[in-house]
Amino acid sequence: MTSNGTERGQVILRAEKVTKEFKTRKKQFVHAVSDVDLSLHHGETLALVGESGCGKSTLARTLIHLLPVTSGKVFYKDQEITKMSDRDFRLIGQKMQMVFQDPYASLNPRMTVRDIIAEPLVTHKVFRTKQETTDRVLELMEKVGVPGDFLDRYPHQFSGGQRQRIGIARAIALEPEILVCDEPVSALDVSVQSQVLNLIKHLKQDMELSTLFIGHDLSVINFIADRVAVMFLGRICEVATKDELYSRPLHPYTSFLLDAIPKPDPHLRDHPRRYLSGEIPSPVHPPEGCHFHTRCPYATEQCKREVPEMKDYGGGHLAACHCIRA
Repeated sequence: MTSNGTERGQVILRAEKVTKEFKTRKKQFVHAVSDVDLSLHHGETLALVGESGCGKSTLARTLIHLLPVTSGKVFYKDQEITKMSDRDFRLIGQKMQMVFQDPYASLNPRMTVRDIIAEPLVTHKVFRTKQETTDRVLELMEKVGVPGDFLDRYPHQFSGGQRQRIGIARAIALEPEILVCDEPVSALDVSVQSQVLNLIKHLKQDMELSTLFIGHDLSVINFIADRVAVMFLGRICEVATKDELYSRPLHPYTSFLLDAIPKPDPHLRDHPRRYLSGEIPSPVHPPEGCHFHTRCPYATEQCKREVPEMKDYGGGHLAACHCIRA
């Protein structure tokens, strides 16, 4: 049992058949997320990976109520939050916070660090006095590695890595249980990425956080994740522990993603690589059957007609593919 009363390993956030569509100006529908089932367990880091535009960020925002679902259900512990009003969701919403991808755009340039980090504390009336709020802000700055002397500086006076640390301080101000990290290091220099990743890892352990980490760099995912969910064109195609997924990928798309990881061994760099070919499907007009069949070298007629079911191939290793014979 953890300090917040939640058993380690318990499902803390769960999606059931979640679908999210957007209507375009031409009155067409973009199928951003389609029939997703996914669970986040307490104390774990679940990584959501896939190509840009596959629906990762949309799914994450839908799970924490930043976007309304088109259909399906989302549960926080055993409580359905899908149809909750903003007022009813207010208390639960404090338990779910987000670190955004772009530290340049996610911080208000007209606010000082003091006001940026204090904003959720003030909004939720956590403290009675300004001094108490300032003391908490200084505590948070120390926790993420930003000097307290910078309290009254503005975002433009910081580097990208420091801005992301400020964004993280704001996200943990209300002591959430769930932290969604939407590609938090993709806009940072490589030299700074490891520092921010180590900070997120430390905070996860120190605050007993459950983390949903969105990314497309599988070397970063290998460092940060406990489990990995692979997404293609709005659908989850494989879910497994990190070690299982990297050593025994079942879905063809996962195999192609892993093949794209740069090899550190110079003797392996000249080895032939497999590349995805075929038509890239549109989320406005996704293909029938398996969404991946237009790019899959193993696709059959069944793949073109039927949506594959997610099946367990042992030890919680799930995959949705007609061609798996494991």
